[in-house]
Amino acid sequence: MKTFKGRVIVPARDNGGVKAEALVSREGFNTLASFQKALLFGDKKARCSDQNNPALYGKPMAGKALCLPQTIGSTTGGLVIFCAAALEKEPACLLFSSPIDSLAAAGAILAGVWTERPILTVDTLGDEFLEAVKTGSRITALNDGTVTVE
Repeated sequence: MKTFKGRVIVPARDNGGVKAEALVSREGFNTLASFQKALLFGDKKARCSDQNNPALYGKPMAGKALCLPQTIGSTTGGLVIFCAAALEKEPACLLFSSPIDSLAAAGAILAGVWTERPILTVDTLGDEFLEAVKTGSRITALNDGTVTVE
């Protein structure tokens, strides 16, 4: 078990934080490409539709701890995160090894404000975080920025 400390961007609704299964990408996460089919065609599990990300392609993202270095892609990224929450297809939490970009942060913040479905979002967990976490690992993420990988 390893513990990391990051910066909280959005706390979880529950004061204790969240527990979820990890879904890991070690490359940039294209938010629009990843959620596009789920948002357009009603996939409740929000399977990743980004063919350029083999680590995530075809895997369900809803309810998972998305562990990423950063997001990439177009300016719609924040809107996509907000829409995933509005359609109840959001990840349990967003965990970034690097500083979050403003678009992803805006989407996570707006999801909590406009949908009352906050997505616990923590950044600056460090490169060692992405080295330690594996898809399928059990993640506990707390509202103080503490993330435990089992």
